Amino acid sequence: MPKTEKKTTKKVKAVKADKVVKAKKAVKAEKVDKDVKAVKTVKAIKAPQETDNNGIDKKKIIETYGVKKNDTGSPEVQIALLSARIKKLSDHLTENKKDNHSRRGLLGLVSKRRRLLVYLQDKNQDRYKELIKKIGLKK
Repeated sequence: MPKTEKKTTKKVKAVKADKVVKAKKAVKAEKVDKDVKAVKTVKAIKAPQETDNNGIDKKKIIETYGVKKNDTGSPEVQIALLSARIKKLSDHLTENKKDNHSRRGLLGLVSKRRRLLVYLQDKNQDRYKELIKKIGLKK
């Protein structure tokens, strides 16, 4: 074969390979678009969430333990929310014993709750005792 024919066949092969790559990319893009549309429709169908990412009903806890309406800053509410998260995480860790990353997060939550409890105990002993009874902590 002459050299010119070799060059043209290489070019033809390169063009064909380029077309194949573009076609594959187009198919992938279509699949991604369909997946995104499907996810959007599923999100639209679901009811609005009243829980946070951990599956905890924050509004109910805030109403139960809040000093005032929409009170999220009081130590009682913070301790109650932390207690709910701790309960959820400890349940998770009973099933997944080797999940050390979550275990470290749990230890951080427990220490934060302990600091808040010490603060509340120093600030107001009556509110502290009442909260301990409500939540069911051992103290």
